[in-house]
Amino acid sequence: MSSRDSILHAVRQGLGRNALPATERAALDARGIPQHIRPAVDDADLVARFIARFESRSGTTARIASFADVPAAVAAFAADNGMATCAVVGTRLGELVWPEGWQIDHGVAGIEVMLGVSAAYLGVAETGSVLMMSGPDSPISHNFVPESHVVVLRAADIVRHFEDGWTRLRDSGQAVPRAMNFIAGPSRTGDVEQTIELGAHGPRRMHVLIVG
Repeated sequence: MSSRDSILHAVRQGLGRNALPATERAALDARGIPQHIRPAVDDADLVARFIARFESRSGTTARIASFADVPAAVAAFAADNGMATCAVVGTRLGELVWPEGWQIDHGVAGIEVMLGVSAAYLGVAETGSVLMMSGPDSPISHNFVPESHVVVLRAADIVRHFEDGWTRLRDSGQAVPRAMNFIAGPSRTGDVEQTIELGAHGPRRMHVLIVG
């Protein structure tokens, strides 16, 4: 008996109920997942909608043709912002070939790290946010510790609504990781005199490279 079965068995005992007959259980399963009211996203071009929403919150984006173009695009972002040629990069992007002189670390991000590069699981056009999933190949520290964060997102992985993202995750059969974060732009706060400050609790800059 699994842990789930043990818990449900204890609940049934406490309620004085037996397990549901197969016919009743099948009827409940046939109802499917409830459909909630969702905000209208009329844009046919989900990539354009994602870009508009993400950039409305001080994030930046760039379109690239393939994953092979990621290193050059990251190097251009670093040069534009006067950054050193070093970064922490998750091993999900471990096969990339970086320009000469770049120092790449695949470990966790320490406080001294200025640039992190991560692969997103998917993007949500509704809000212009990316879903980051933790794991050995994608340390969660890469998302929040560096001053600048570059996220690599496939255009094909941009869904319309949050619920579409959960459906994709369920259908993939992939186990839910220890941490999942929806990130919609650079860290910001208005706590001090109601003045917006970037980088208060995370990256000051966030740049999404949309592949394809």
